[in-house]
Amino acid sequence: MLKQCVTETSMIDWKRLSELRDEVGVDDFNEIIALFLEEVDGVIDLFRGGQGFEELDTHLHFLKGSARHIGFCEFEALCQLGEILLSQSRQDQIDITELISGYEETRQAFLAQTSQIFVI
Repeated sequence: MLKQCVTETSMIDWKRLSELRDEVGVDDFNEIIALFLEEVDGVIDLFRGGQGFEELDTHLHFLKGSARHIGFCEFEALCQLGEILLSQSRQDQIDITELISGYEETRQAFLAQTSQIFVI
């Protein structure tokens, strides 16, 4: 069963982000966000460049865990679906373009809304 977002209208679990910020404090929160974006951007850039597919299982697992940690719930679900398809030897059904666009859309929404929700 795929994990669903807290609300159907949000790609991002803002409650999770608030909890994370409360757990680690503002300075560490900002550092975690920057590191998350840098590392996930790196993997997405590999996919965009037609690379990284020989380690697709590792990349999908990393992306899913990172997305879960930061509250990117729709992107997490896309990664989880990819892992499921891989486990069923159906890697040809993994839509890398959808994975990339799902991340990009969530990233844009996150960056646009973060300053309105959090005082960083």
